[in-house]
Amino acid sequence: MVFPTQKKKEDLPRIPLRELARQLPGTFRLVWEADRVNVLTFVALQLVLSLQPAAMAWVGKLIVDGVVRAVKEPSDAVRVQVLELVGLELGIALAGLLIGRFNALLNSLTRARLGNLINERILEKALTLELRHFEDPALYDKLQNARREASARPLSLATSALDIVTRLITLASFGVLLWHISWWAVFALAVSAAPAFWVEARLSGEGFRLLSWRAPEGRKLNYLEWILTRDSHVKEVKLYGLGQLILSRYRELFAKFFAQDAALTRRRFWLHLLTSLVAQAALYGCYAFVVWRAVFGQLTIGDLSLAFALFTTGQGAFAGLLTTAAGMYEDALFMSNLFAYLNVEAKGEAATVSPPRTLPKGPHALVLDNVSFRYPGKEKWALKGVSLTVKAGEKLGIVGENGAGKSTLIKLLLRLYDPTEGRITYGGVDLRELEPAELRSRFGAVFQDFVRYQFPVSENIGLGEPSRLGDRPAIEAAAAAGGAAELVKGLPRGYDTVLGSWFDDAQDLSAGQWQKLAVARAFMRDAEVLILDEPTASIDAEAEMAMFQRFAQLARERTAVIISHRFSTVRMADQIAVLEGGQLIELGSHDALVKKGGRYAGLFELQARGYRP
Repeated sequence: MVFPTQKKKEDLPRIPLRELARQLPGTFRLVWEADRVNVLTFVALQLVLSLQPAAMAWVGKLIVDGVVRAVKEPSDAVRVQVLELVGLELGIALAGLLIGRFNALLNSLTRARLGNLINERILEKALTLELRHFEDPALYDKLQNARREASARPLSLATSALDIVTRLITLASFGVLLWHISWWAVFALAVSAAPAFWVEARLSGEGFRLLSWRAPEGRKLNYLEWILTRDSHVKEVKLYGLGQLILSRYRELFAKFFAQDAALTRRRFWLHLLTSLVAQAALYGCYAFVVWRAVFGQLTIGDLSLAFALFTTGQGAFAGLLTTAAGMYEDALFMSNLFAYLNVEAKGEAATVSPPRTLPKGPHALVLDNVSFRYPGKEKWALKGVSLTVKAGEKLGIVGENGAGKSTLIKLLLRLYDPTEGRITYGGVDLRELEPAELRSRFGAVFQDFVRYQFPVSENIGLGEPSRLGDRPAIEAAAAAGGAAELVKGLPRGYDTVLGSWFDDAQDLSAGQWQKLAVARAFMRDAEVLILDEPTASIDAEAEMAMFQRFAQLARERTAVIISHRFSTVRMADQIAVLEGGQLIELGSHDALVKKGGRYAGLFELQARGYRP
């Protein structure tokens, strides 16, 4: 089950380390902005903590030499000195423990704040995007990749950078202590850790490329899971017995992912085993050399203890340093997803002239002048050469089969897209020259795929005009206008009833009831133009008639654009536009089009035939 547009894994570019260095400044800015005080405290304490291993090793050497001296030259002074050294080592250990615990607390607090900051940035960016972005699968993949791990990766990348600094300080202190024992061992241990770094960097890059490559199929896996767990699908799943079919597809896709992950995990195991053997050989080679020197009396027992402690800890520090660097590479790869999403170009949500044009309060005439449009990346025209005029206060009905271009026309009127050719004017001004928010504030709409907000009834209606969300009288008036007043009276807590099925004590509604609230939401705004996209698709004929009687009264001085498959709905319009294949093929009143005997008359007769005995 492969998406037609899915890239091959080998086609994905390998990202060089020098390019990933560009992710660091932006990541550091995010972490700094999230919690400056905690970040400064964390950095200072980590730098102090970086000296603890060397201090512990040096005091351990002094303890061993003190014990040897106390055995050879027994005296209370020497014994007390040894115990004092043990107390000093205990103090260093406790200080390290406290600093480590406190830094873990700071890390958790910063992670929470940073995660929230990242999510806010993602959501803020979403507000700037245009409809074309949300309808682009590639951008959706960027969004999902950004959200998947970006909330944790920035802090991981920043702490890894600090970890490299502190490990370098630790290794430098080890080098000072080891210099008189075996200076070349420092370099030998560093070289022995290099293969582990190469392995980590290589496998981290492959892991990232694997996740990026299968992002579309990962989205499909989530979708299959969603089908089996959402209330909106359970009826059809049970009715048609789809459960095992969907589950088998889920298992098939998961098995494919598991096979890919398992292959990478096995490679990681064998390569890590090989690099670990190299590191152990180097460690014990250095240790054997030091033991040989101690046997010949060139080093004290304390020096031998110090060397072994530093060899073991130092090699771990070298391996940790390089592994951390490889982990930074992986973190930076994921951060590239976040920054790629945040840097998506979105220039359409603005007027094309500065300052934007303005209009007096309307309504005004809507004019489509030879408008053509095709969606980004598509060759087929969704609309082609459409010209028509809707006078101020006039009602326009739009009919046509699915795919005729009706909903596309609505998107252009709301400037969710701009025409590919031609132009649309409102009050004689090109829509592109008006501020989008100001233009849309003049429109009210009921979309065919209206939103069912899992909010109280009052907010489901009031969101039609957010500035009046707390205006209960206005909300009640809009409910009456949309035919939802009686519905609200029957709910347990009236306008305070939480709707939907996501939360406790919520009340779900039928499709028709939800649609009445959507219509009421449109009437909440004192709009100059009302757009109704299949506004009666989910309500019965009696409710439809009642709603349109109210609509005719309330929209008397407003311009209205009505899309419907029901001719009983559109026949009230002053003029009706018939779209077919994206082209305007007929335009006129209901009576004129029926008399003409063309496409509209044929569709009307076909529908009317269904109501005859």
